Amino acid sequence: MTRPPAPAADEVDQARAEIVRVGTSLFARGYVHASAGNISARIGDSHLITPTDAALGFLDSGRLALVDAAGEHLAGDRPSKTLTLHRRIRAADPTARFVLHTHSTHLVALTLAGVWSQHDVLPPLTPYYVMKVGHVPLIPYHRPGDPRVADLVTGHITDHAAHGTPIRAVLLDRLGPVVWGPDAASALAVLEELEETARLWLLTDRRPEPLPSPALDELRSVFGARW
Repeated sequence: MTRPPAPAADEVDQARAEIVRVGTSLFARGYVHASAGNISARIGDSHLITPTDAALGFLDSGRLALVDAAGEHLAGDRPSKTLTLHRRIRAADPTARFVLHTHSTHLVALTLAGVWSQHDVLPPLTPYYVMKVGHVPLIPYHRPGDPRVADLVTGHITDHAAHGTPIRAVLLDRLGPVVWGPDAASALAVLEELEETARLWLLTDRRPEPLPSPALDELRSVFGARW
């Protein structure tokens, strides 16, 4: 069996630098703490992911784990235990080139206080939440790295895509969000809007009503919102 070609060195270097930049930014702004969370990027058929138990605010680019299409570890430290989840997300959604998992405070708190519903962890409170984030299902608690989580997440990706409302994120009960996008900026935008909306809802004691149906219809027709 022919192994897929290794990614070009300059592509790997660029991806390493981007992951370090994103990790530093997330740590500085309080989205991650200690060694919680992980980041990965797809480079051709390969995956670059933060090592297991790495502190995202203090990443060493040379120690990021490079893994081939078959999951074989090629370089760097041992990959994060969530590697299977990252690879499965990309298999289910080819646009998911950059994947982030954090233990963001307000989103973890939301799972402890009680989400809006299992299918939508937050109501459509603001137009930018509807446009930039969309539906976010809750994934029931499993231990970190449990391979069953990947089955649940990819099931939601497939189901939502079939209904014309592709998702960009899920929320793991007691563990935090997993978000993805075609690049780092897109994934960060989803994470930031998701965490901010959770903060707003908790600050208002989960009392605000969702946007009414006519407002949601307008966001769909004018901006192509996935709701």
